[in-house]
Amino acid sequence: MHVKETNEPNRKPNIMSLLIAKNKVSADELLTVATPAATESFQPIGHALLVDQMREAIARAGFSIKEEEHALARMGQRYFGGFSIIGKDVNASDRELVLGLRNAHDKSFAASICIGNRMLVCENLCFSSDVKLARKHTVNILRDIARVLSEAVGRCVSHFTDMTNRIENYKTIELVEDEAAGLIMSLADAKAIPAREVYPIMQQFRTPNHPEFNGRTIWSLYNGVTECLKGGDLSKLPARTMTMQSIFDARAGHNSVIESVIDASELVMEA
Repeated sequence: MHVKETNEPNRKPNIMSLLIAKNKVSADELLTVATPAATESFQPIGHALLVDQMREAIARAGFSIKEEEHALARMGQRYFGGFSIIGKDVNASDRELVLGLRNAHDKSFAASICIGNRMLVCENLCFSSDVKLARKHTVNILRDIARVLSEAVGRCVSHFTDMTNRIENYKTIELVEDEAAGLIMSLADAKAIPAREVYPIMQQFRTPNHPEFNGRTIWSLYNGVTECLKGGDLSKLPARTMTMQSIFDARAGHNSVIESVIDASELVMEA
């Protein structure tokens, strides 16, 4: 499948209700993306196959999909999907639980499922966990993928609870402007944000686009960051937002009991 990409400077990304991406596609269009032939060391997973397995894992865990969106990049070689899910113990008035799904046919990154949240007032997306489905796309991933996905989805409730506690902590910590500037520079140094976003994030902290995030707290700054990351590279968003949370957690005194990055070898024994 040929996916048209553009470098036109004035083109804005298509704003979707769940994902913001240039090359959005339907689930049916994923079926037209050819999966590369397997080799002894590389067993690529079809994007459509991974999506089907994801839906089944969500259903097995007792959740329902409220909304799903899909995007492709690099002529269909890279895939990112978002699944907004609902179910017992994952309901909140201000946010939704989102499962992100990543896959690559060009060996650029491992297939993984990311657990995160979308703020309803602004549709900002952030992730707090990244479960890699395999260290690399070996043949065993096709054998174990259903079990690995189920194990990952099964962690959703604990992640949602941990995020609730994180948000409450962030809302209580006020920042003076110099301290906010220092945290923003720490984010840039850690590659959690592009350097070009340093000043826009500071402006969001001073005067948020959304009045719900007024107050000059860590929570205000957190949402300023996610506002500025919106529309960027989706494949980098999980790592960026998890790095941001590790820096902000240290300042807020939030001790997360959730592992942010998990390898599939911890979930499934490979032969």
